[in-house]
Amino acid sequence: MLVSERIGQFFLEHAGGRDRLEYTEYGSGDAWVVLLHGQLMPRRMHQPLARALAAEGLHVVTLDLLGHGRSDRPADPTAYSMTAFAEQVVALLDHLGAEQAIIGGTSLGANVSLEVAVLAPERVRGLLLEMPVLDNALEAGIMAFAPLLFAARFLPVTVSALRCVTKVVPRGLVPFWVGIGLDTCNQRAAPMAAAVHGIFFGRVAPSTAQRRTIQAPALVVGHPADPIHPAADAALLAEEMPHAQFVRARSILEWRAAPERLNTLAAGFARSCWDTPARTRRRTT
Repeated sequence: MLVSERIGQFFLEHAGGRDRLEYTEYGSGDAWVVLLHGQLMPRRMHQPLARALAAEGLHVVTLDLLGHGRSDRPADPTAYSMTAFAEQVVALLDHLGAEQAIIGGTSLGANVSLEVAVLAPERVRGLLLEMPVLDNALEAGIMAFAPLLFAARFLPVTVSALRCVTKVVPRGLVPFWVGIGLDTCNQRAAPMAAAVHGIFFGRVAPSTAQRRTIQAPALVVGHPADPIHPAADAALLAEEMPHAQFVRARSILEWRAAPERLNTLAAGFARSCWDTPARTRRRTT
């Protein structure tokens, strides 16, 4: 089934000026779903899932958070935090005129979704969370991203050289996920260092106490044999939230290489969120 696709933008005003954020809409209607990417990755990573959900009648939006994809990339670490990303999602909903949406994402996107549920619970119809990064993943996450921070800060030529090599590869000539990898390599040293610094030296996710207060229905997907996103974190999160369901992926690559099962589960969950009256939600502090 073909669905409409439209690229849009909006601006966030702040004391130092304003930042531009870009998004893509798939489909139409009032059953909104917002999908958020992983760290340093572009929103295009969720294009296959967005198209699958839109084909089920959902109105899907993929957003490049600040510092990612085609959105602005300031070089100030204070511009980047989970709470700032959550505020960007709420600003997107305001821009779209969406009273509520299912908020979801992968890795960084999953954690930002949790922050939105804490910041503005009345705006969250449901949560679609893949590979959240919680307590069991902190050491592996630091080991994975600390070298990137070091390279961007002290060896910026390595980041620039990688960008120069990868940006000339025509995306239409390579497989989709190879193209996503190439897009992820399209970094500038100073904004990349700022983003990694801001994310990992701030709070990574809402506290356990805050997560237990999230009343939105949630579908939490965990991967086996994934040290940065251990399935134990996803399972723990599903136990903490009172209306969450845990789904174990068959492998790290299932939702990329053979997405039919998880797409079906995600679409069914999203439709059920919109077919069921919204729960009463309280703002947490």
